[in-house]
Amino acid sequence: MAEPRPVVTEGLAKTYKDFWGRGKVHALVGLDLSLERGEIFGLLGPNGSGKSTTIKLLLGLIFPTSGSARVLGSLPGTPAVNQRLGYLPEESYLHRFLTGEETVDFYGRLFGLGPAERRRRTAELLDLVGLDRRARARQLREYSKGMSRRIGLAQALVNDPELLLLDEPTSGLDPIGTREMKDLILHLKAQGKTILLSSHLLADVQDVCDRIGILDRGMLREIGRVKDLLLVRDVFQLQAKGVTPAVREAILAAARGAGAEVISESHPTTTLEDLFLRVVRAEAEGRPPPASVGRPADPDPPAPADGHG
Repeated sequence: MAEPRPVVTEGLAKTYKDFWGRGKVHALVGLDLSLERGEIFGLLGPNGSGKSTTIKLLLGLIFPTSGSARVLGSLPGTPAVNQRLGYLPEESYLHRFLTGEETVDFYGRLFGLGPAERRRRTAELLDLVGLDRRARARQLREYSKGMSRRIGLAQALVNDPELLLLDEPTSGLDPIGTREMKDLILHLKAQGKTILLSSHLLADVQDVCDRIGILDRGMLREIGRVKDLLLVRDVFQLQAKGVTPAVREAILAAARGAGAEVISESHPTTTLEDLFLRVVRAEAEGRPPPASVGRPADPDPPAPADGHG
């Protein structure tokens, strides 16, 4: 018998009512969604689009007005589901006076892990999220935003969940922390975990997700594989190395001669994130900063106005 899909919703809706019981805010309207095992699915949308409402419904923290949801084959919020689920909220409200080690150990106790298993799991998870021995011995009240997100992810993984729900996982992180969080998410996918993440940061979703759904005003407006949704089908792009001016002109002439409209032609560029990480990591490792591909040489500095060098 085939295993049930990790998440299935049919017509899932949530309406918040006023004091008189009248519908006031339609937070989610008729959501039909099905996740594949082992995929990273991104819920994308502006603030107030219904992303957090969807996650709360899947956790059983709130109840739907209509429609249904199944998580790992069962109703959301049941103990059997919670044992197999991990959740990272946008803001992790953890005990500020516990250390990193004590925090992970505490959540291990909640899941019924024995002392030896808790010690092993705590060390393993803190290594995974990149908290060194000094950081894991500090109280959470001393943690930066990036460290707080790391310990939040560690507690979400204590029970080795099959399904992870991540609400704005890169919220408040600097570029290095963002890249490391995305690498962690991809690492968890490689372990076979299914991940549902919500975000309003487009680049983060594009970098890690297999499929995305775009929510707006509580309605699912678009869904599909990232590469398919972003593909511009009527534009052809060619990249080649060692192209001389003569070869370039010949390629452009051939395209125009065949009836194609040349929209633009330029050198490829890297991303600002990649450039930033290369520069910062080179500095940390004592290497000279990398030269940008195709960067023109700096012009000579202008001579001082008084003629003195």
